[in-house]
Parts: sequence; structure tokens; C-alpha cells
Amino acid sequence: MSLKIEDLFSVKGKVVLVTGGSRGVGEMIARGYVANGARVYVSSRKADVCEAIAAELSREGECFAIPADLSRMGEIERVAAELKSRESKLDVLVNNAGATWGESVDAFSEKGWDRVMDLNVKSLFFLTQKLLPLLEAAASEAHPARVINIGSIDGLQASPTESFSYSASKAAVHQLTKHLARHVSSRHILVNAIAPGFFPSAMTAWLKEYVPAMKKHIPLQRTGGVEDIAGTALYLSSRASGYTTGAIIVVDGGLLAASRDELDGEKLV
Repeated sequence: MSLKIEDLFSVKGKVVLVTGGSRGVGEMIARGYVANGARVYVSSRKADVCEAIAAELSREGECFAIPADLSRMGEIERVAAELKSRESKLDVLVNNAGATWGESVDAFSEKGWDRVMDLNVKSLFFLTQKLLPLLEAAASEAHPARVINIGSIDGLQASPTESFSYSASKAAVHQLTKHLARHVSSRHILVNAIAPGFFPSAMTAWLKEYVPAMKKHIPLQRTGGVEDIAGTALYLSSRASGYTTGAIIVVDGGLLAASRDELDGEKLV
């Protein structure tokens, strides 16, 4: 079996769905797949934005839009049905669609709780469930299918922000990743999660003024870039990760590894 990098890390010809793929981390991941020869579908709630990014990425390879509001069960079922009508298999599912909400602990609303939990956790599980037949169709012992869930370091630590439902949802994503990995391994489907640190995006735009302070506490002294997150997703989709399942891979520039003394000296937000 070849150990050449072009074989070991190849995703050429794979069929991939990236939810929340029109901006932020999802867009970065989609770009990585398209640049390396995968056939990519991106899904996001805003149809015009979804179509625009698919058209842009199609200049470099194959990328198609399936706009949908994945917080609704009917939309989850529609996406699964549409993908099934276009493809006979699905090699990689990237569950990235997500939302956040910030309110004080005294005023945090049911709306903010349910919106985040429904999209970040419920939709992730049920989209995976609906796409299992397509994932199984792509899967074999030699070439497993992949599910990659996008968690967060906020699911591994107590966040300094008042985003209670977000951190709870990402902790749930990490646990669900391990649980799913255990139960679908016999079907030759690998399930892993990426826990990103700070990556500039529309979701994190409200933290822009705090970025200089954040960088001081990140050991690598910078925020995440497209190569950091796309490279991790490519690894988890290739032969190189064929013996990896149930893992939570942290991509945060070393922030979680920093000591509490270093982090507690200054309030970030």
C-alpha cells in the first residue's frame, strides 16, 4: 500500500457534504476539499450566499449548493433526499452548521437555548441518521466513510463569554461523536470531531475588538487560518486517518494547553 503523500492524504473523487459551508470554518473546509479534487456539496440557510460560494468554488473544481435550514426536521429530510437523488454514495459528511447566542445568566432566554441546541446538536444527529444509507454505500473496510463533527474548545473548557447554550451544545457534540463512533464502526464509518479555537468568521465577528487580547493568550500568537482547519479535515477524510475514530482533535494554537495562571490574569471579554 502506497505511503506517498498524494495517496495517503488524497480525497480526489470523494463525494462530500459540508453543512454551514458558505462561510467561516465550513467555507474553509469546503475550499480544502474542492482544491484537492473532491465533489463537494455545501448547505447553508441563506440560499443566495450558499449559491454564491458554490459558484465561486466551482471555478476551481466541483461544488454544488443545497440551501436548507437544518434546524427543521423537514429540511433535514429534504437535504438527504436531494443528495440521494444526485449521488449513489457519500464519502464524507461534515456537520458544521451551527449557531451561538449570548445573554447574561440571569436573562438567558428559552429561545436562545432552543435555537442553538436544535441546530448544533439535534440537526447533527438526525442529518447523520438520514445519510447513513449513503455513507454505508461508500464504506468498506479498506476505505471507510467519514463523519466529521465540528465542536469547539468551548465544549472542553468554561468559556469566559456568556454563551451558555453554545458551550453546552459543543460538549454534547463531542460526546455524541464518541457515541456514534462506537455504534457505526461495524458499518465501516469513522466518526471524529474537530474542536477549533478562535477562527475569524461571521459568527465570531462580535469578538473582533478582543482579538489582540486573545492573541496574547494563544501560545502560537495568532488566530486560526484556512490551512489549519482544512488540513485537519483532509486528514480525517483520507487513508491517513483510517485507524482514527471517536477522536476529538483540538485545533486552537495551544490555547487549551496554556496554564490557568496565564489565562486568568486578564479578562478577555
